[in-house]
Amino acid sequence: MVYDILPLGSLWLIYLFAAVYLLAVTGLGLLISAYVNTQQQAMLIAFFLMMIFILVGGLYTAIKSMPYWAQVVTRFNPVAYFIEVMRMVVIKGSTLPDILPHLLIMLVFAIVLNSWAVFSYKKRS
Repeated sequence: MVYDILPLGSLWLIYLFAAVYLLAVTGLGLLISAYVNTQQQAMLIAFFLMMIFILVGGLYTAIKSMPYWAQVVTRFNPVAYFIEVMRMVVIKGSTLPDILPHLLIMLVFAIVLNSWAVFSYKKRS
């Protein structure tokens, strides 16, 4: 209970989705690190991507009010799904069947990004 806000949904559901979200974002970080040469490049690219993800993720502006092309791009944004699920669980009290499509999409993100990172990894000596 932070700021006297009690989630209407289950905290375990939030933890489950957050764990899958973290797998996806970790895969993105691994993918970035597989393609850059220095830690500074990785940090700058990760910072740039996360800022864009947050700004177009629906936290500050509604996704429905964006142009159609931006709505399509937002479908490839894991942060947008995280924000939507947090709203669904905390405000609406959604259950697992309600968030299952978002959870499956996030699992696909996690699998694709981590697999891509593993297959693009090159050992450097």
